[in-house]
Amino acid sequence: MSEDCLFCKIVNRQIPSEFLYEDDDCVVFRDINPHAPVHILIVPKRHIRSINDLQDGDTDLLGRLFLVAKQMAKSEGVNESGYKLLFNVEKGGGQVIFHIHLHLIGGWEKK
Repeated sequence: MSEDCLFCKIVNRQIPSEFLYEDDDCVVFRDINPHAPVHILIVPKRHIRSINDLQDGDTDLLGRLFLVAKQMAKSEGVNESGYKLLFNVEKGGGQVIFHIHLHLIGGWEKK
């Protein structure tokens, strides 16, 4: 855990948040500043600062994040209509919280 990391504090329940899903590896909760009708965050429990800080041993964790995203897309009802999965990497890539997290974004109406 990083002492000043917002997501570490959420994972460790120091900051209240409603988890939509939790397992041994990650938690899922809604983005507080959603960019779509469905905007949830899949956050590993272990602190990893950025995609740039991943190690070879993190492949199972990354795979788990994607499988949880697939499951959450179905539970949120966007698995058939479509959704985006997004990692922001470093400040120039839009990363604001420096604890890796996968955005699942979707739920727009078809036009």
